[in-house]
Amino acid sequence: MAVSAVDERPSGPETVGATTVVEDLLDLARSERRQALEDLVVAEFKIALLMEDDDELPMDESYFDLGLTSLTITDLKQGLESMIGHELSANLLFNSPTVGQLMDHICDELLPGLFRPARASAPGDGATSGAAPGPRAAAPAGPSADDLVDEALKNLYQGQG
Repeated sequence: MAVSAVDERPSGPETVGATTVVEDLLDLARSERRQALEDLVVAEFKIALLMEDDDELPMDESYFDLGLTSLTITDLKQGLESMIGHELSANLLFNSPTVGQLMDHICDELLPGLFRPARASAPGDGATSGAAPGPRAAAPAGPSADDLVDEALKNLYQGQG
């Protein structure tokens, strides 16, 4: 009897504090992160569906129509939560059951700082109104807002911030 990789993952107290893929994604260019995460999520679904690596997983087809059961999706949910370091809504998994919808939720709702560019303060947006300019106002250009956000997220997810 073959055991899937989902079943071989440690669970319970020994996974608390385990490294998530978020730390690895931070090392990639922002433009490469979604595809890298999608590749990992698709691989998890293929394992749960007993698909071969070269089989195509439809991103817009219900994974229940592809053969997942409520028990299988519960196991898959736990594996994905461990991977991304965030809880996934069971409601989302059962009511919006496609890999594409799940990816949109992860990228837009759970990990938006990894995928959206940081918004830089524009002149006149009120960010500095009423405040005296500090020493940074005349400083030469430093790291971009994206670089600062990436570094802050990296520190947060690595427990250094």
